[in-house]
Amino acid sequence: MADRLIPGNPAPEFTLNDQDGNAVSLADYRGKRVVLYFYPAAMTPGCTTQACDFRDSISSLTGAGYTVLGVSRDEPAKLKQFAERDELPFPLLSDPDHSVHEAYATWGEKMNYGKKIEGVIRSTFVIDENGTVTHAQYNVKATGHVARLRKQLAIDA
Repeated sequence: MADRLIPGNPAPEFTLNDQDGNAVSLADYRGKRVVLYFYPAAMTPGCTTQACDFRDSISSLTGAGYTVLGVSRDEPAKLKQFAERDELPFPLLSDPDHSVHEAYATWGEKMNYGKKIEGVIRSTFVIDENGTVTHAQYNVKATGHVARLRKQLAIDA
């Protein structure tokens, strides 16, 4: 597993397919600020809560100049279902071999219901216009995370 990212690190570049099968690269967003979040699985309760929190905050985030991108190991077809079911207005990216997860150190050992397993570490990164990480948050909680992030970024609701 890669070392955890910290503010000031260059954000690892990637190209992944979104829910519509389109290739999306981090480089496409150069000159813009990006909120990149990694979640375990589409349509699960916690991931739905988190995605809907981003959805419900999208006006304030985009108004402050941020683009939201979600990343999971789900295939594009499942991501499309998730986006349509919950009316998610941002790209959901498919990383089935978890190579991008590994580049961001969001794949590894974690505790799940008292057992050690290997999987997705729910995490969020804020990346500036130059592709530099300004915030790196690992092991975030699905509930309340987006509100805390908006507060840290000084974005009003």
